[in-house]
Amino acid sequence: MNQYIAILRGINVGGNRKIKMADLKELFTGLGFTEISTYIQSGNVLFSSAKAEDTMALGDQLEQAIADTFGFDVPVIVRTVEELQQAVAVNPFYASPDADIERLHLTFLKTEPEADKLDAINQINHSPDKFNIIGNHAFVYCSGRYSESKLTNAFFEKKLKVPATTRNWKTVLKLVDLSMGK
Repeated sequence: MNQYIAILRGINVGGNRKIKMADLKELFTGLGFTEISTYIQSGNVLFSSAKAEDTMALGDQLEQAIADTFGFDVPVIVRTVEELQQAVAVNPFYASPDADIERLHLTFLKTEPEADKLDAINQINHSPDKFNIIGNHAFVYCSGRYSESKLTNAFFEKKLKVPATTRNWKTVLKLVDLSMGK
């Protein structure tokens, strides 16, 4: 079986775009996926497929199914378990021995940013907050509260012109643990 993690953007926030996790699991089951589990209400779905799937195509398929079923658009970013594990391994802020995971976040980018947009965003200094983009992930360190940072989804989407969604580092680590059966 091939394991995947779908990360939905902007559901169940402030009473908008509400989707019950049981309904989401039912949708995934109806699409032929197995071993489906969800983690918290923000739209994190672990699932398996008998065949290897292109993660971009899976995201598009899930976006369409959600729109058809629930009547609103939800960006969906899909990663393989291995891709998520690799993201954890390469986080430059997590590698530090004194890393405070309360300050770490991972912004999932739907696609890798274009080189010119990446060059432009890397010129921006939002000290004391920091970010580092590696592939289709933006690793974020917030010196204070994430809600007070300028390094939000909107920032990355505007500057990079790609859909994005962010999870705190505890959620990322929990998704890895769940994918390994812990």
